[in-house]
Amino acid sequence: MSNRSISLTDPLYDYLLQVSLREAPVLKKLRDETAQMQNANMQIAPEQGQFMALLARLIGARHCIEVGTFTGYSSLAVAQALPRDGRIICCDVSQEYTSVARRYWREAGVEDMIELRLGPAIKTLEALINGGGSAHYDFAFIDADKVNYSRYYELCLSLLRPGGLIAVDNTLWNGRVLDAKEQSEDTRAIRLFNEFVRDDARVDISLVPIGDGLTLARKKN
Repeated sequence: MSNRSISLTDPLYDYLLQVSLREAPVLKKLRDETAQMQNANMQIAPEQGQFMALLARLIGARHCIEVGTFTGYSSLAVAQALPRDGRIICCDVSQEYTSVARRYWREAGVEDMIELRLGPAIKTLEALINGGGSAHYDFAFIDADKVNYSRYYELCLSLLRPGGLIAVDNTLWNGRVLDAKEQSEDTRAIRLFNEFVRDDARVDISLVPIGDGLTLARKKN
């Protein structure tokens, strides 16, 4: 029994993966390739991908949005959890990284379920709203530039149906949110975002200590 979340030592984390991770070979292959890249730290943890896939199944998601795709691990994990007529719109600005994502989506047989829109995500999300997409989507994952987190959140909330779920990555920011000396623009943006969501009466929330912190916000009816 414990009255707070426990810390994960390296051996305990390895045990967690050993007894709970069901990672498809194509996901493992993608994760291994990404680990060799310069910005490998942008890759989500495999247990987080599995957790988000489970969330998508639990809410019966069919229409999803991803803001920040990188090499495609999270979108691939979620796509594999959707029904065959499910769709994900992925927003990113990098042709280089998303070319890796496309390759693995194709290998996994889900390429037709994922629409990649290259360009500023704010413009993509605004276009979805202007095109009648409000209250149409079931699930959104935000993992992009931190200074725009609040804007992405507002736009995704508008696109989400009542009962839909937003998952926001990096909200513990490797502990830097607690460091008063840490005043980078990204860190300040995450602090402000966390405080705003805490007080947002439009959603039910939980900040889950998985990966680098994953905030879940369920849009109320």
